[in-house]
Amino acid sequence: MVDKALLARKVAAIRDAVERIRGVLPEREAFLADRTVREVVTLNLFVALQECMALASHWLADEGWEVPASYREVFRALADHHIIPGDLAGRLSSASGLRNLVAHQYGAIDWTRIHEIASSDLPDLLEFCEALAKAVEAGGR
Repeated sequence: MVDKALLARKVAAIRDAVERIRGVLPEREAFLADRTVREVVTLNLFVALQECMALASHWLADEGWEVPASYREVFRALADHHIIPGDLAGRLSSASGLRNLVAHQYGAIDWTRIHEIASSDLPDLLEFCEALAKAVEAGGR
């Protein structure tokens, strides 16, 4: 059974990170020119993605399902168990690469790409939270 308190904490952290990004994200040129804003956005993207990945892993483990070795596969595993939609799992699996880039190769970050992600992909993180909440309601988890 999924730990509802853990779910609530992680969902709150994801939503907070998304709101922090939305609160500071300027147009692309201003973003590229402002190191502090780039760092705030990148850190919060990292936090949100990390929390999504941790939540996905916890969900699988709490249900007694196999937890894949890679972050990329944890989202696909949730889709295989009909917890999140397959298309969302694909998008989040791709986003796991960004988490790894930020964690391990900070100097190689493409700031234009970070701005694109922050400008257009945040709804995926919130959709993930909503899908888990619906799964809890529907399944009594």
